[in-house]
Amino acid sequence: MAMLSFERKYRVRGGTLLGGDLFDFWFGPFYVGFFGVVGTFFTILGIGMILYGAAIGPTWNLWQISIAPPDLKYGLGLAPLREGGIWQIVTICALVSFISWALREVEICRKLGIGYHVPIVFGSAIFAYASLVVIRPVLLGAWGHGFPYGIYSHLDWVSNVAYQYLHFHYNPAHIIAATFFFTTVLALSLHGSLILSAANPGNGEKVKTPEYEDTFFRDTIGYSIGTLGIHRLGVILAVNSGVWAAICIIISGPFWTRGWPEWWGWWLNLAIWP
Repeated sequence: MAMLSFERKYRVRGGTLLGGDLFDFWFGPFYVGFFGVVGTFFTILGIGMILYGAAIGPTWNLWQISIAPPDLKYGLGLAPLREGGIWQIVTICALVSFISWALREVEICRKLGIGYHVPIVFGSAIFAYASLVVIRPVLLGAWGHGFPYGIYSHLDWVSNVAYQYLHFHYNPAHIIAATFFFTTVLALSLHGSLILSAANPGNGEKVKTPEYEDTFFRDTIGYSIGTLGIHRLGVILAVNSGVWAAICIIISGPFWTRGWPEWWGWWLNLAIWP
């Protein structure tokens, strides 16, 4: 069955949060909705501001273009466009676009009569982004603590923050986040490779069913989480990746100002050591 004919039964009216029937329609395979219009507008505006910032910058080299946040002297106030104001506008556009996309997903969930799992999971990614450009800068008292929008400049910012706390890998929340990130990749790569193996059998063989997939993992590691379980596990791992990544940067500065290796002094001072 063609995908569009399959989707037609789900293209029902209603379920909108704002706008009523005004934007309750599809553009090809894409649902529009009020928040789809808002998200598209602010996406275009944000990209336009980035291009404007690149135009007044020193280079058009894609690797070196950078939209920097305001200087620390501006605190939490508004900065002139050429001195960080562009960064502030781009940040607002990004947040509005991301949140609009999540609310658009909520509308689609309401139409389909399903739970809000997808927008909630996407919300964890929005939280991770907001922690870098809103939450932590506000706690530290200046927008200048946000990261710049650029490739090399962003990598430099990451490196500088790491050196600022001597060794960022000793941040306990960073350790947890990295573990969840790597585990997410491992779990979903195992799942993806299994699906590809089952759906692409050798010449003359039949496509394998989920029973074969479950049997493979039971024989390999002694347990199969199941076709539904692996997706639930992927969601849990991915959400924890973003949430702990947000926590690791929020506590760095507002709640811990020394080098992260010093935090582990409690371990060395345990009474169990001679």
